[in-house]
Amino acid sequence: LRPVAATHRDRGASPGRRDAIEAEDAVADRPRHQIRMPPDPMFAYCADPDTLQGLAWASCYLTTGKHLAFYASFGTVLVLLAVTAPVALAFGFGGAMAARSHFPPLRWFGKGYTAIVRGVPDIAFFLFFVIALDQGIEWLRHQVKCPDWDQPVRQGNDFVVCAQAKMPLSTSPQWVHETYGFGLAVITFAIVFGAFAANVLYGAMRSVPHAQIETAEAYGMTRRQATWRILVPQMWIYALPGLSNLWMILIKATPLLFLLGVEDIVYWARELGGQKTSIYAYPHPDWRLWYFVALLVFYLGLTRLSEIALARLTRRLSHGQATLAGEEMRRAGA
Repeated sequence: LRPVAATHRDRGASPGRRDAIEAEDAVADRPRHQIRMPPDPMFAYCADPDTLQGLAWASCYLTTGKHLAFYASFGTVLVLLAVTAPVALAFGFGGAMAARSHFPPLRWFGKGYTAIVRGVPDIAFFLFFVIALDQGIEWLRHQVKCPDWDQPVRQGNDFVVCAQAKMPLSTSPQWVHETYGFGLAVITFAIVFGAFAANVLYGAMRSVPHAQIETAEAYGMTRRQATWRILVPQMWIYALPGLSNLWMILIKATPLLFLLGVEDIVYWARELGGQKTSIYAYPHPDWRLWYFVALLVFYLGLTRLSEIALARLTRRLSHGQATLAGEEMRRAGA
């Protein structure tokens, strides 16, 4: 039953107001640990938004709880890049080494991984793989925690497991749900971009002059020693142009977090920029254009900083290498 106060307050309300009231009641019916309570206003004069104008209104509007979440979502994007880049590079290095293996099944696996993932559109992979991975985890937990379950897991279009097998549990705190979704996003990004990185690293390994490997073996090094002491240290200068492009593409792909259910900057830009009527505390027209302009500035700034950092890294790795950039540095030093 709905609370009596809620029943009285929505009598005679407009359709838009009734929708807002129903949304409030839906939140009130949720478990307490799943409810995100709005924070107190940052400024004391923000207690009554209807009396505000000008800069006071703007200062209160830009410091609401949703805007603070919007600002925090920029950090979410940066954390995703910081975590995904090394994980994807590890996937790529493993795929490249597997593709070079003399053991046929491992070589087939490495080449198949790069070919299949690179051949599937990113959006299709993001939509399919996350669902498959999530259901695969829940199915494994279902087999362990509910061995006496006598109903089929597949019931038409529904995937049904016991409550104990849900991942995460419905009783888990909100941060557990958010961390789980973010973890799925990291794994998905790493697998996709790891396949492209594997192709880049495989080509870089083949670009290292084979005469250096032969010389190392002539000095008594084993194949493994030649790989780790000669091939791997020198391949990075050849791989850096391709890896730089992948880094730029990864930056541009972060808005795909919205497809994975993560509340990223694109989600909040659409949420905050949409038209707000008088039933909201801070009504305004459609401001999505300005929010997306802010995202444009953010991505262009991040791209520029990446270009500067990658140029310095290229200069450092080119030192002493038998490449065009290395030869130019040698002549300049001479």
